[in-house]
Amino acid sequence: MIAIRRPDEIAKIGRSARIVGEALELAGGMVRPGVSTQEINAEIERLIIARGARPSFKGYHGFPASACISVNDVVVHGIPSDRMLEEGDIVSIDVGAYLDGYHGDGAWTFPVGAISTDSQRLMQVTREALEVGIAQARPGQRLGEISHAVQSHVEDHGYSVVRMLVGHGIGSQLHEEPQVPNFGSRRQGPILAAGMVLAIEPMVNAGGLDVYTAKDEWTVLTRDHSRSAHFEHTVAITAEGPQVLTLANGAVGAAGVSPHGARSAGERG
Repeated sequence: MIAIRRPDEIAKIGRSARIVGEALELAGGMVRPGVSTQEINAEIERLIIARGARPSFKGYHGFPASACISVNDVVVHGIPSDRMLEEGDIVSIDVGAYLDGYHGDGAWTFPVGAISTDSQRLMQVTREALEVGIAQARPGQRLGEISHAVQSHVEDHGYSVVRMLVGHGIGSQLHEEPQVPNFGSRRQGPILAAGMVLAIEPMVNAGGLDVYTAKDEWTVLTRDHSRSAHFEHTVAITAEGPQVLTLANGAVGAAGVSPHGARSAGERG
Protein backbone atom coordinates (compact mmCIF):
# COMPACT_ATOMS: atom_id res chain seq x y z
CA MET A 1 0.00 0.00 0.00
CA ILE A 2 1.24 3.48 -0.89
CA ALA A 3 1.08 5.87 2.07
CA ILE A 4 -0.63 9.24 1.71
CA ARG A 5 1.01 11.49 4.27
CA ARG A 6 -0.68 14.22 6.25
CA PRO A 7 0.89 17.71 6.17
CA ASP A 8 2.35 17.21 9.66
CA GLU A 9 3.97 13.95 8.53
CA ILE A 10 5.45 15.61 5.47
CA ALA A 11 6.83 18.34 7.72
CA LYS A 12 8.57 15.68 9.82
CA ILE A 13 9.97 13.97 6.74
CA GLY A 14 11.14 17.41 5.66
CA ARG A 15 13.07 17.91 8.89
CA SER A 16 14.89 14.61 8.40
CA ALA A 17 15.47 15.42 4.73
CA ARG A 18 16.99 18.81 5.59
CA ILE A 19 19.53 17.05 7.80
CA VAL A 20 20.39 14.90 4.79
CA GLY A 21 20.85 18.06 2.73
CA GLU A 22 23.16 19.49 5.39
CA ALA A 23 25.16 16.26 5.48
CA LEU A 24 25.59 16.28 1.70
CA GLU A 25 26.66 19.92 1.79
CA LEU A 26 29.21 19.06 4.49
CA ALA A 27 30.45 16.07 2.51
CA GLY A 28 30.80 18.13 -0.65
CA GLY A 29 33.03 20.57 1.19
CA MET A 30 35.27 17.71 2.31
CA VAL A 31 35.69 16.07 -1.10
CA ARG A 32 39.26 16.60 -2.28
CA PRO A 33 42.35 14.53 -3.06
CA GLY A 34 43.89 12.86 0.00
CA VAL A 35 40.70 12.63 2.07
CA SER A 36 39.54 9.11 2.94
CA THR A 37 35.97 7.97 2.48
CA GLN A 38 35.93 6.97 6.16
CA GLU A 39 36.79 10.54 7.20
CA ILE A 40 33.79 11.79 5.23
CA ASN A 41 31.56 9.13 6.74
CA ALA A 42 32.66 10.06 10.28
CA GLU A 43 31.82 13.73 9.78
CA ILE A 44 28.44 12.88 8.26
CA GLU A 45 27.64 10.71 11.27
CA ARG A 46 28.68 13.48 13.69
CA LEU A 47 26.44 16.00 11.97
CA ILE A 48 23.39 13.72 11.92
CA ILE A 49 23.77 12.90 15.61
CA ALA A 50 24.38 16.56 16.49
CA ARG A 51 21.01 17.39 14.90
CA GLY A 52 19.31 14.93 17.25
CA ALA A 53 18.76 12.34 14.53
CA ARG A 54 20.31 8.97 13.80
CA PRO A 55 21.83 7.69 10.56
CA SER A 56 19.21 5.68 8.67
CA PHE A 57 21.76 3.44 7.00
CA LYS A 58 23.94 2.39 9.92
CA GLY A 59 22.95 -1.14 10.87
CA TYR A 60 20.25 -1.28 8.17
CA HIS A 61 20.30 -4.97 7.14
CA GLY A 62 23.78 -4.97 8.64
CA PHE A 63 25.27 -2.04 6.69
CA PRO A 64 28.30 -0.93 8.73
CA ALA A 65 28.43 2.82 8.07
CA SER A 66 26.35 5.99 8.19
CA ALA A 67 26.84 6.87 4.52
CA CYS A 68 27.27 4.94 1.32
CA ILE A 69 30.34 6.37 -0.44
CA SER A 70 30.89 5.06 -3.96
CA VAL A 71 33.91 5.97 -6.08
CA ASN A 72 34.17 5.84 -9.89
CA ASP A 73 32.82 2.45 -11.07
CA VAL A 74 30.98 1.81 -7.79
CA VAL A 75 27.31 2.52 -8.46
CA VAL A 76 25.95 2.47 -4.90
CA HIS A 77 26.43 1.00 -1.42
CA GLY A 78 30.17 1.64 -1.24
CA ILE A 79 31.44 0.96 2.28
CA PRO A 80 33.62 3.79 3.67
CA SER A 81 37.22 2.80 4.30
CA ASP A 82 40.74 4.19 4.44
CA ARG A 83 40.69 4.58 0.66
CA MET A 84 41.95 8.04 -0.23
CA LEU A 85 40.20 10.05 -2.90
CA GLU A 86 42.41 10.90 -5.85
CA GLU A 87 42.48 13.76 -8.33
CA GLY A 88 40.06 13.02 -11.16
CA ASP A 89 37.81 10.63 -9.21
CA ILE A 90 34.09 11.10 -8.93
CA VAL A 91 32.41 10.09 -5.67
CA SER A 92 28.72 9.45 -5.00
CA ILE A 93 27.62 10.02 -1.41
CA ASP A 94 24.25 8.67 -0.25
CA VAL A 95 22.88 9.69 3.16
CA GLY A 96 19.79 8.91 5.21
CA ALA A 97 18.62 10.49 8.48
CA TYR A 98 15.89 9.41 10.90
CA LEU A 99 14.25 11.92 13.22
CA ASP A 100 10.94 11.83 15.14
CA GLY A 101 9.79 8.67 13.40
CA TYR A 102 10.53 9.63 9.80
CA HIS A 103 13.35 9.24 7.30
CA GLY A 104 14.93 11.47 4.68
CA ASP A 105 17.21 10.18 1.92
CA GLY A 106 19.43 11.85 -0.64
CA ALA A 107 22.55 11.43 -2.74
CA TRP A 108 24.91 13.57 -4.79
CA THR A 109 27.94 12.88 -6.97
CA PHE A 110 30.95 15.14 -6.50
CA PRO A 111 34.13 15.69 -8.52
CA VAL A 112 37.46 15.20 -6.81
CA GLY A 113 39.59 18.10 -7.96
CA ALA A 114 39.80 18.53 -11.72
CA ILE A 115 37.89 15.81 -13.56
CA SER A 116 37.60 14.86 -17.21
CA THR A 117 35.04 16.36 -19.54
CA ASP A 118 33.49 12.90 -19.90
CA SER A 119 32.99 12.61 -16.14
CA GLN A 120 31.56 16.12 -15.96
CA ARG A 121 29.07 15.25 -18.68
CA LEU A 122 28.04 12.01 -16.96
CA MET A 123 27.35 13.89 -13.74
CA GLN A 124 25.47 16.67 -15.50
CA VAL A 125 23.22 14.29 -17.42
CA THR A 126 22.47 12.27 -14.28
CA ARG A 127 21.58 15.40 -12.33
CA GLU A 128 19.37 16.57 -15.20
CA ALA A 129 17.70 13.13 -15.25
CA LEU A 130 16.78 13.62 -11.60
CA GLU A 131 15.33 17.02 -12.41
CA VAL A 132 13.19 15.83 -15.33
CA GLY A 133 11.98 12.92 -13.20
CA ILE A 134 11.01 15.23 -10.33
CA ALA A 135 9.11 17.46 -12.76
CA GLN A 136 6.75 14.55 -13.48
CA ALA A 137 5.93 13.97 -9.78
CA ARG A 138 2.50 15.59 -9.91
CA PRO A 139 -0.97 14.49 -8.80
CA GLY A 140 -2.84 12.61 -11.51
CA GLN A 141 0.28 11.44 -13.33
CA ARG A 142 1.19 7.79 -13.56
CA LEU A 143 4.40 6.73 -11.86
CA GLY A 144 5.66 5.57 -15.23
CA GLU A 145 5.93 9.20 -16.34
CA ILE A 146 8.79 9.67 -13.85
CA SER A 147 10.50 6.47 -14.97
CA HIS A 148 10.09 7.24 -18.67
CA ALA A 149 11.38 10.80 -18.31
CA VAL A 150 14.54 9.63 -16.52
CA GLN A 151 15.25 6.81 -18.97
CA SER A 152 14.63 8.96 -22.03
CA HIS A 153 16.91 11.73 -20.87
CA VAL A 154 19.72 9.33 -19.98
CA GLU A 155 19.54 7.24 -23.13
CA ASP A 156 19.16 10.28 -25.39
CA HIS A 157 22.63 11.26 -24.15
CA GLY A 158 24.15 7.83 -24.79
CA TYR A 159 24.26 6.52 -21.21
CA SER A 160 22.62 3.58 -19.44
CA VAL A 161 20.24 3.53 -16.49
CA VAL A 162 20.80 0.85 -13.87
CA ARG A 163 17.80 -1.47 -13.73
CA MET A 164 18.74 -3.70 -10.81
CA LEU A 165 18.21 -0.82 -8.36
CA VAL A 166 15.31 1.61 -8.07
CA GLY A 167 13.99 4.56 -6.11
CA HIS A 168 11.27 4.15 -3.52
CA GLY A 169 8.62 5.62 -1.31
CA ILE A 170 9.88 6.94 2.02
CA GLY A 171 8.41 7.95 5.36
CA SER A 172 8.19 6.02 8.60
CA GLN A 173 10.22 3.32 6.84
CA LEU A 174 13.34 3.99 4.81
CA HIS A 175 12.02 1.94 1.89
CA GLU A 176 8.28 1.95 1.26
CA GLU A 177 5.95 1.40 -1.67
CA PRO A 178 5.99 2.29 -4.46
CA GLN A 179 9.20 1.29 -6.17
CA VAL A 180 10.35 4.08 -8.50
CA PRO A 181 12.28 2.57 -11.42
CA ASN A 182 14.50 4.76 -13.59
CA PHE A 183 13.14 3.05 -16.69
CA GLY A 184 9.67 2.29 -17.98
CA SER A 185 6.75 3.29 -20.14
CA ARG A 186 4.46 6.27 -19.96
CA ARG A 187 0.90 5.88 -18.69
CA GLN A 188 1.92 2.87 -16.60
CA GLY A 189 2.00 2.27 -12.85
CA PRO A 190 0.00 3.70 -9.96
CA ILE A 191 -1.56 7.14 -10.15
CA LEU A 192 0.36 9.71 -8.13
CA ALA A 193 -1.52 11.67 -5.49
CA ALA A 194 -0.86 14.60 -3.21
CA GLY A 195 0.66 13.34 0.04
CA MET A 196 2.91 10.72 -1.51
CA VAL A 197 6.62 11.09 -0.73
CA LEU A 198 9.18 9.54 -3.06
CA ALA A 199 12.94 9.11 -3.12
CA ILE A 200 13.74 9.59 -6.79
CA GLU A 201 17.28 8.51 -7.59
CA PRO A 202 18.74 7.99 -11.08
CA MET A 203 21.82 5.75 -11.14
CA VAL A 204 23.52 6.21 -14.50
CA ASN A 205 26.44 4.37 -16.07
CA ALA A 206 28.76 5.79 -18.70
CA GLY A 207 28.92 2.33 -20.28
CA GLY A 208 26.54 -0.61 -20.16
CA LEU A 209 23.69 -1.09 -17.72
CA ASP A 210 24.94 -4.39 -16.22
CA VAL A 211 26.15 -4.32 -12.62
CA TYR A 212 27.29 -6.85 -10.04
CA THR A 213 27.63 -7.05 -6.27
CA ALA A 214 31.09 -7.52 -4.73
CA LYS A 215 31.97 -10.25 -2.23
CA ASP A 216 31.21 -7.91 0.67
CA GLU A 217 27.54 -8.32 -0.40
CA TRP A 218 27.04 -4.54 -0.48
CA THR A 219 29.23 -2.79 -3.04
CA VAL A 220 27.53 -2.61 -6.46
CA LEU A 221 29.86 -2.00 -9.40
CA THR A 222 29.45 -1.58 -13.14
CA ARG A 223 30.16 -4.82 -14.96
CA ASP A 224 32.36 -3.07 -17.55
CA HIS A 225 33.98 -0.85 -14.89
CA SER A 226 32.73 2.32 -16.55
CA ARG A 227 32.02 5.22 -14.22
CA SER A 228 28.64 5.71 -12.60
CA ALA A 229 26.84 8.73 -11.10
CA HIS A 230 23.97 8.87 -8.60
CA PHE A 231 21.70 11.77 -7.64
CA GLU A 232 18.71 11.55 -5.30
CA HIS A 233 16.15 13.80 -3.66
CA THR A 234 13.31 13.14 -1.26
CA VAL A 235 10.27 14.69 -2.97
CA ALA A 236 6.76 15.37 -1.67
CA ILE A 237 3.91 15.38 -4.18
CA THR A 238 1.56 18.29 -3.50
CA ALA A 239 -1.39 19.92 -5.23
CA GLU A 240 1.00 22.70 -6.25
CA GLY A 241 3.52 20.27 -7.74
CA PRO A 242 6.66 18.45 -6.59
CA GLN A 243 8.48 19.83 -3.56
CA VAL A 244 12.11 18.90 -2.99
CA LEU A 245 12.64 18.32 0.73
CA THR A 246 16.35 17.46 0.72
CA LEU A 247 17.64 21.03 0.94
CA ALA A 248 20.16 22.12 3.54
CA ASN A 249 18.86 25.66 4.06
CA GLY A 250 15.42 24.63 5.28
CA ALA A 251 13.63 25.85 2.16
CA VAL A 252 11.23 23.73 0.14
CA GLY A 253 12.30 23.68 -3.48
CA ALA A 254 10.50 23.11 -6.75
CA ALA A 255 11.72 20.64 -9.34
CA GLY A 256 15.29 21.17 -10.45
CA VAL A 257 16.55 22.78 -7.27
CA SER A 258 20.10 21.78 -6.36
CA PRO A 259 21.12 21.47 -2.71
CA HIS A 260 24.58 22.75 -3.54
CA GLY A 261 23.88 25.67 -5.83
CA ALA A 262 26.49 26.53 -8.43
CA ARG A 263 29.05 24.24 -6.82
CA SER A 264 27.21 21.04 -7.68
CA ALA A 265 27.79 18.44 -10.40
CA GLY A 266 30.00 19.33 -13.37
CA GLU A 267 30.39 22.97 -12.41
CA ARG A 268 32.62 21.96 -9.52
CA GLY A 269 35.06 20.11 -11.76
